[in-house]
Amino acid sequence: MSRLLHRDRTLEELDGVRWPDAPDNATGLVRTVHALRHRKLGALTAEDLRTLIAQNVGLPFLLPLALEVLRDEPLAEARYYEGDLLSVVLRCDPGVWAVLPDLAGELVAIVSGLPEVEDHLTGDAQHFLAARGAAATPEEAAAHPRP
Repeated sequence: MSRLLHRDRTLEELDGVRWPDAPDNATGLVRTVHALRHRKLGALTAEDLRTLIAQNVGLPFLLPLALEVLRDEPLAEARYYEGDLLSVVLRCDPGVWAVLPDLAGELVAIVSGLPEVEDHLTGDAQHFLAARGAAATPEEAAAHPRP
């Protein structure tokens, strides 16, 4: 399904909530998240997506962008390690998948299509897939095809 991704707008514009400026004593992460809310979605990098998604900020707007990256490169390295974007997407607030079931289905296909999941992603992938009633490995998917 094609989604309107609003690449020319910011999270603040899209969600209609103006956050106050980050406090003077805020951590670097808090200052970064506040600043990223003012960046146009089309200008966000994989690292920016990883940062915001890990903080459960703007998920309905950011997950479609993250899935674009993951479709092309499932184990994209956003900043820390191979697959770190996938890891935060798999671990994001589970309630968001009820609102975005088509994206959840795409993510199941991406994860299920990996020839093998890196050790550091195995738990995240298994938890995500199990929550959706999907097979945890490609072998399990072949043994138990979905209708």
